[in-house]
Amino acid sequence: MIEISEKRLIGPIIRLHPNDNIVVARVDVAIGEAVPSENFTSRSQVPAGYKIAAKKILKGEAILKYNVTVGFANTDIEPGTMVHSHNTEFREFDRDYAYASEYKPTTLLPETERATFQGYVRANGKVGTRNFIGILSTVNCSATVVNKIAAWFTPERLKDFPNIDGVVAFSHGIGCGMEMSGEPMQLLRRTMAGYAQHPNLAAALIIGLGCERNQLKGLMEQEALQENSTLHTFIMQETGGTRKTIEAGIEAVKALLPEVNKVKRQTVSA
Repeated sequence: MIEISEKRLIGPIIRLHPNDNIVVARVDVAIGEAVPSENFTSRSQVPAGYKIAAKKILKGEAILKYNVTVGFANTDIEPGTMVHSHNTEFREFDRDYAYASEYKPTTLLPETERATFQGYVRANGKVGTRNFIGILSTVNCSATVVNKIAAWFTPERLKDFPNIDGVVAFSHGIGCGMEMSGEPMQLLRRTMAGYAQHPNLAAALIIGLGCERNQLKGLMEQEALQENSTLHTFIMQETGGTRKTIEAGIEAVKALLPEVNKVKRQTVSA
């Protein structure tokens, strides 16, 4: 473990998990440098950020970081040896992701003793620290549209809405030319839904092209999203193309501004 004294780190390494058989160099570690907290002496010159064997790792044995297999030893690795591509190999193996298996409930302080902050309380109970309207693209093909809509709402055009922090675009370079199912598409959709439902967004527009692989309908179904007063969707090929979708999006945001501006910060327990 890292020794902590007067709130300063004084050890050369960081142990990320009690079960790990490697530690991470916090600073450059010289050959022959003792690491008392792990009971080994460095056998390598290890740059900051690189892995060091904390115990003997036998050939074929899993290398554990954060108690997760990040590779396998391709030779016996002695304690204090730098662990990198020269002595590590990668191969397929069965995985048990065991989500939240180490979860421990947090004991909360009494409400009167908790720290507080100024936040925006959303209808679902989540709390944000900002009050934005987000414009999201399902695919790189609608990136221009979402960026143009967001750019239209300059500080001058939002001056009458002091409780709104801004209109922001979330575009990306994928969404088409990819498999329509499987982990990459699922990950993209989960990420988009995370932005659309983030408590720092009071409202969101999601804009698709119409013929992309990441279809708007598929996104909404996978992530159980539904259009409502704070979530609107547009498909460019149905709205009339780039220019008309930009115009429609600007008008949709304009209609949202008065309601979003009504949301005010309030004191919330941390």
